[in-house]
Amino acid sequence: MTEDALRVLMIAPTPYFADRGCHVRIYEEARALTKLGHEVSIVTYHLGRDMPGVRVVRTPRIPWYGKLEAGPSWHKPYLDMLLLWKALSEIRSFRPHLIHAHLHEGALIGSVLKRLFRIPLLFDYQGSLSGESLNHGFFKDRSLLMKLFKGLEGFIDRRADLIITSSDGGRQELLQDWDIAPRKVTNIIDGVDTEIFCPCSRSEARRELGIPDHVKLVVYLGLFSRYQGVDLLLDVIALVKTAAPDVRFLLMGFPDEEYQRKASEMGIADMITFTGRVPYDRAPLYLSAGDLAVSPKLALTEANGKLFNYMACGLPTVVFDNPINREILGDEGIYVEHGNTELLADTIIATLNDSERMIPLSQRVRERAINMHSWSARSRQLESVYRSLSV
Repeated sequence: MTEDALRVLMIAPTPYFADRGCHVRIYEEARALTKLGHEVSIVTYHLGRDMPGVRVVRTPRIPWYGKLEAGPSWHKPYLDMLLLWKALSEIRSFRPHLIHAHLHEGALIGSVLKRLFRIPLLFDYQGSLSGESLNHGFFKDRSLLMKLFKGLEGFIDRRADLIITSSDGGRQELLQDWDIAPRKVTNIIDGVDTEIFCPCSRSEARRELGIPDHVKLVVYLGLFSRYQGVDLLLDVIALVKTAAPDVRFLLMGFPDEEYQRKASEMGIADMITFTGRVPYDRAPLYLSAGDLAVSPKLALTEANGKLFNYMACGLPTVVFDNPINREILGDEGIYVEHGNTELLADTIIATLNDSERMIPLSQRVRERAINMHSWSARSRQLESVYRSLSV
């Protein structure tokens, strides 16, 4: 560790690592910072698996809690108390220069540590706490619980010395909806390791997945939930089956049991290969099986990290037209009206049939990932933010 290197305590109130978007951001940030010579320690729940090259410290094991999926839980309060206790222990031995807190629960824990140890607090904001809880059906809009969560959210937002967001939409939300001072909010969008996520052997991927080479294949990789648009995607697949029954879909992620059942009930199970959770190191290969990627995410204020992985693997991508998706894909995205299932189905079919457009677009999205979204560039931005806090 060099003389000017920093020790960073990351607080991750989540079952890290569980092969999903938030966890990928945590891991890539920590790994990129380590490559720059900084020391990172991630304090997280007992669940999940360790990833190479990054120090992880875990809370004591709770045998009855095994939830890996995203979303709120009534178990969170005591899990976060354990996380605070573990962070208190780690901070005394690790002696960090700053705290990098993920998610609102992490920022709340970080605010306690900041007050106790007088250490700067950076909040890594990946979406609204109350908005996420509403998306997951944890409570209803305008309910008393919603009001309480909104009050808590505003309190947490104001405790950080600086907030970084994973999209400009998130930054605007903090400025406009939560009245956070512009000087306190910096946008550092997600990135991708373009050496790991790159085009792999299409034939090898399809052989492993049992998908014939001649099939036109659309891929999705991410969480399975309503706000991610997976329910809507099944409706799209039903429309595609009517017009182009030879197209197939590779749906990768979890929890997928309910969606497998729905697909069977809708009569579209023969169109879909479900993989369940895909390990991070297998994702590039499996994505490379596809001809086209899709992200029908409905949430308008959260980042859309899967797009970076699609791009790095050279996959033309169909998405809903919104500022977050345009911020990532730019002119290389294939956009349709938000929530329009018929147009999404028609666009998927038309794009798959337009090979003259697909081949150069595949090259351009890969180039955009390398030139604009690599973690090597993002880590320098993050380092600069750290320096401004630790002086």
